[in-house]
Amino acid sequence: MQRTIFNFILALEGVFANKLRAILTALGIIFGVAAVIAMLAIGSGAKQSILDQMKLIGTNNIVIKSIEPSNDDNANESGTNKKDSKPYSPGLSIKDVQTIQKIVPTVDRVSPEIIINTNIIQDAKLQKAKCIGVTNAFFELNNLKLSQGKFFHFMHMESGKPVCIIGKNVQLKFFSQESPIGKKIKCGNTWLTIIGVLDKRIASDESLKNLGIRDYNSDVYIPVSTALLRFKNRALVNKEDISSGNDDDEEQKNVIAENYHQLDRLVIRVKESSQLQPSADLVARILKRRHGGLLDFSVEVPELLLEQQQKTQDTFNLVLAVIAGISLLVGGIGIMNIMLASVLERIKEIGVRRSLGANRVDIILQFLFEAIFISLIGGIIGIVLGVVAARTVASYAEIPTIVSTWSILLSFGVAASVGLIFGIFPAQKAAKEDPIKALRSD
Repeated sequence: MQRTIFNFILALEGVFANKLRAILTALGIIFGVAAVIAMLAIGSGAKQSILDQMKLIGTNNIVIKSIEPSNDDNANESGTNKKDSKPYSPGLSIKDVQTIQKIVPTVDRVSPEIIINTNIIQDAKLQKAKCIGVTNAFFELNNLKLSQGKFFHFMHMESGKPVCIIGKNVQLKFFSQESPIGKKIKCGNTWLTIIGVLDKRIASDESLKNLGIRDYNSDVYIPVSTALLRFKNRALVNKEDISSGNDDDEEQKNVIAENYHQLDRLVIRVKESSQLQPSADLVARILKRRHGGLLDFSVEVPELLLEQQQKTQDTFNLVLAVIAGISLLVGGIGIMNIMLASVLERIKEIGVRRSLGANRVDIILQFLFEAIFISLIGGIIGIVLGVVAARTVASYAEIPTIVSTWSILLSFGVAASVGLIFGIFPAQKAAKEDPIKALRSD
């Protein structure tokens, strides 16, 4: 042990006696380790971001969105004969939900949504918001929990009672100093009794935008039946609709195309991930047939899109890993070259040590300790630079990064291993030097 410690001290003296050479030797390790830290941080951040998005959309979900008619469509139809006009479609409706549940065996849950843009009024405070008609399946599919109160009861869903569940931001806006349970809030012209408050859902604006979902914290949720009975059922034909059909073609061109869909959105959860794409294709065919061949809806599978994004990110991470690996390889070769040059420079020192009683193992340990120490110093500096680089990327490029403890330990271990592996050959070469020839050298 004493000989080992003595050899280690000699190695440190050799490194500090040639500081510039040691720093230049360690540059390859520094940049290699920094690249590994930054690569792992970017990869971990991207993976966590995708997992967070998966939590927002839920797993095994198929999203169906209604496509509202545009004014261009309305203008094009006004100059055509009835025989050439677009086929009639009842739009996305509750009957579609019932048909899908009945026909598609892979369906686990179906959540219809009706989105109503309105104003919220309470105690002389007004705020623009969305009132969303949903069932309890909506909260389950979107992993939404309650912080207070309860979900909708069966009677609420069937009778269209004026009750609601509010998001956390709505509570903070209108009921910051009291519990909202049992209180009333006015949405449009309808007074609703609050029966529950959702837990705050933390999500970045970027995630909400990329996934095309709303901020759940800022909405008011009512039963679907309440939305249809107390607000507006777009599937119903009224007197205005009938009278508008008698207008002249010129007047019809100026009529704003109205949304005829009873539902704005439909989220379907299937039982197994392997059934996502086949189920989506089957649902699309069913809806197309029910809508008279008119594609007035879109079908998306967010999980498959995120999986594709994950594969792309994995490929990117692999490229970064190869670049980092090449940097470490170049750093290791640099250490070996410098250590070989150091052996040639210090042949006389080796001869003196051998003549004073040092054996081959002592010489090997001395040069091996030097290589490992240089690698470790380079590794420590590289870790610091890698963390700084990861933070810089997160700040300026707006890419999420996570520097984990295991990535730091991995990089530190890699640096030590590089010093050990590429330091063995120069150390053995030094130990094989003939002490007599070494002492004769200049």
